[in-house]
Formats: sequence, C-alpha cells, structure tokens
Amino acid sequence: MENLDVITIGEAMAMFVATETGDLAEVEHFMKRVAGAELNVATGLARLGLKVGWVSRVGNDSFGRFVLQSLAKEGIDSHAVAIDNRFATGFQMKSKVENGTDPIVEYFRKGSAASHLSPDDFRADYFTSARHLHLSGVAAALSESSYALLEHAAKVMKAEGKTLSFDPNLRPVLWKSEAEMVEKLNRLAFQADWVLPGLKEGVILTGQQTPEGIADFYLSRGVKAVVIKTGCDGAWFKSASGEQGTVDAIKVDNVVDTVGAGDGFAVG
Repeated sequence: MENLDVITIGEAMAMFVATETGDLAEVEHFMKRVAGAELNVATGLARLGLKVGWVSRVGNDSFGRFVLQSLAKEGIDSHAVAIDNRFATGFQMKSKVENGTDPIVEYFRKGSAASHLSPDDFRADYFTSARHLHLSGVAAALSESSYALLEHAAKVMKAEGKTLSFDPNLRPVLWKSEAEMVEKLNRLAFQADWVLPGLKEGVILTGQQTPEGIADFYLSRGVKAVVIKTGCDGAWFKSASGEQGTVDAIKVDNVVDTVGAGDGFAVG
C-alpha cells in the first residue's frame, strides 16, 4: 500500500447550489457540486500536492457515485470508502448570495450512509500508512458510532506516533445538548497536536473569553499548538514552547461566500 501524507474522516454530500438569488422554494436552476467539511480539507491538501486519503461511507446510488467520481478527479485516495447498500448518500441545497452574507443551507442527511460510520470502518494498515490525521467536529456529530470511529482512530494514530489536527467545527443542531458537544469535542481535542477553533467556538468549548485563555486551556492538556481564527482580524496562535503571535487576514475586496472558509484555513 502506498504511504499517504494525510487521512481525514467525514461525510460528503451532493450539493445543489442555486444559480440565482431568492427563496430556495422558488429557484428553478441549480449547479451540482460535492460538499463536506472534511472532504473540503482533503481536496485542498490534494491540490497542494499531498497524498490524501478520505474515509467514509456513501450509498449505492447516483449521489454516491458522484462523490467517488469527484474524489478521483481530485486525486484523493478512496480505498477506505465503503459503498453502503442499506443507506443513501446525503445531499444539501444552498442558496446563492452576492454580498458576503451567510447563505441558507438545507441539509438532507439524517440516517445517511456516512452517519453509519463506526469503528468497524477502521483499517489499521490504511490509517497507519499516513503520517497525519485530520479530524473535524462535523463527523464527530453525525452519530455515536461515527464519534466512536474518530476517537478510536485518534488513539491509534497517537499511539503510533502520528500527528493529529482537530477543527472543532461546531454544529450544535447535530448534538443532543451543548454539554454533550463540549465534552465529546474536547475529548478529541485533547488527543490532537494542533487545535484550530474559531474564537466563538473556543469560548463555548473552554469557557475562556480571550484567545490566550482558550489556547492555555488546551496547551495545559497536552496540545502542542492552538491556532484561533478571529475573522477579519486574522488568526492568533500559541505553542507549547511559548511562541505566540498574530497573523493578519488577507484582505479581499469582495467576499462572495463564507461557507468553507474554516476548511480552507485548515488546509493552510
């Protein structure tokens, strides 16, 4: 088996993007794309020339085939993607915006093939062929079994001396309660070398109100570096060695769409 640079785990969905503004109920034409936080990261890393593997489940349906075709086009390894004959591939519908505001996104993912990910999908030889594992809070929220897979993968990779990055990517609507979300996502974060929260996410997860307080919360628990996204102000970072600082945001004249910005940040 060829060694990989990075592996990530998550759900991909077919995405129908409106070609005109307005209520999704009234829009008549859409573009078909593929979407998913972890797949966005995998795609960005593959485009940078890294060898990337993506682990998931897709349905034995047209959307599932579309996802696999998209992976192939991007050069992402899909040997650990299971085709599920029982459950369908999820999809989403997304509105068009032109002023940089957040678009409306409607998800149709409940009971999807990817939500049935479990530790049974863990292949030790495949995972340990990579030097790095990237995880996101989205996959963690899909189901208890999906969370169990992420937790198991993190423990094995850490035991094997691999590095791990974690983007909390909070999705409160997918969790039973905020308390459960905070407890479970922090359990994953404590396994990571690098934690990448947004400022608001960090406040929720740690109870700390400042970037330094958020960083210290994780650094005191064994994390090696914390990078906190601060929106238009850029990012603030602190490492276990004490190095810290700010990186300014890149100025953009016209923000078209904010969806996926955090995934793009994780790629960098």
